[in-house]
Amino acid sequence: MSDTTDVFLITGFLGSGKTTFLNRIINQFPRDKKLMILMNEFGEVGVDGALVESEDLEMLEISKGSIFCACVKTDFIKGMYEIAQKIKPDVLLIESTGVANPTDLKRDLQLPIFNNRFLFKEQFCIVDAAHFMDEYGVFSSVENQIASSTRFIINKIDLATAEQIREVKRIIAQHHPEPHFYETTFAAADVIGLLALSGADKAEGTVSSAQMNDEELDQYIDALLDDPGASLSPPDILISAAFRWPGGTPAEICEMAAKLPRQVPRAKGFIVANGRTYLFNFVMGRFDLEEQNAPSKQIPGNVLVFIAPPDVMPAVEEILSAYRFSRITDG
Repeated sequence: MSDTTDVFLITGFLGSGKTTFLNRIINQFPRDKKLMILMNEFGEVGVDGALVESEDLEMLEISKGSIFCACVKTDFIKGMYEIAQKIKPDVLLIESTGVANPTDLKRDLQLPIFNNRFLFKEQFCIVDAAHFMDEYGVFSSVENQIASSTRFIINKIDLATAEQIREVKRIIAQHHPEPHFYETTFAAADVIGLLALSGADKAEGTVSSAQMNDEELDQYIDALLDDPGASLSPPDILISAAFRWPGGTPAEICEMAAKLPRQVPRAKGFIVANGRTYLFNFVMGRFDLEEQNAPSKQIPGNVLVFIAPPDVMPAVEEILSAYRFSRITDG
């Protein structure tokens, strides 16, 4: 086991293909190395964790907000502390929520309580070539993810024109001095080659490796969040809501999706119809239902998560109520 953990961050806007790219890495990752996944979802109910194609992986899921925002910062720091003290993987892959501003990650990895465990290696930005122009200029997280990334996976090129792909690259180049582009469909890249591309940024200084108890860790995090100099950037003004469907036919789901407002950037979840389980994916007006033959993990059936601006969510809820959906509330 190594004394340090190489950290790779996977960013990209909602529905760009981050989880697909993550699975590419998992499937190609050397079996003699210890891999861990930290998956961050903005939605009220985690969906992507059920799509990870491995039963044996160590995985930590943090939902209901961005790990780079104060809303779930405590969960993130506690999770990373647990990873540094007990799990100690060779490689940690962090899949951030699609509305994250990831510019603070390097600073977070250098917190003294992690005792120089984490070495930041690379940040990949997954770009949806077909929808990039609809997202850019509307959501600030898209620009933040571009500016802080080094490698750009231009995904879904089969759904975009050559002119669209050129425009995506031109805009990214305006925000990044030396962009490296990889054009893919279904995020099919030589991911192991990508993981070996760059060196590491090691934290300066060291602290005692003595482990904190729960109270000491809580006090440390409280002080961190109270620091006026800390940058805890909020995500774009979007909200998520989970809705339960009582069941019916896949055609009803497609009919519902076709009526959703254009301002809804993302919806996802699993439905069960006629004894079959389907993954529902909605990205910027385009949607599909994909049958899941043998889900490897327990999945929340007939629950869909919608992400939209606050002023649009009432219209979403009205459409869903016509199809007998009911909103899931905490507690």
